[in-house]
Amino acid sequence: MDKYDDIINLPHHVSTKHKQMSMYERAAQFAPYAALTGHKDMVIETARITDRELDLDEEEREILDRKLQKVIEKINEKSKVTFTYFIPDTKKEGGKYEKVTGIIKKIDDFEKVIYLENNVKIPIKNIIDII
Repeated sequence: MDKYDDIINLPHHVSTKHKQMSMYERAAQFAPYAALTGHKDMVIETARITDRELDLDEEEREILDRKLQKVIEKINEKSKVTFTYFIPDTKKEGGKYEKVTGIIKKIDDFEKVIYLENNVKIPIKNIIDII
């Protein structure tokens, strides 16, 4: 006689109080358990690549200053201007470069910021090119 011969041929029990679980609900019981909450997010964040901020030399800075002066002189013409500027990352070292085109709304000399009509705010110190 085998160990389970007394129960092997009994009918499968079906509860009269609880409804039967769907296959999806049964499978959910065996879903992986995340013991380290946030670990996956931290790994993804660490792997995310950021750009290093460029440091313009004296000559490049002078060229950029001249371009900015030309833009300021023609501010009343409402011409579209394209800026390439650095946006520092809020979570880790580095950031990204963004290129934006728009019409200058105003230049705040005190804050050293350019405001475009499309509500983009560009810190002058972060600009690396003007077209």
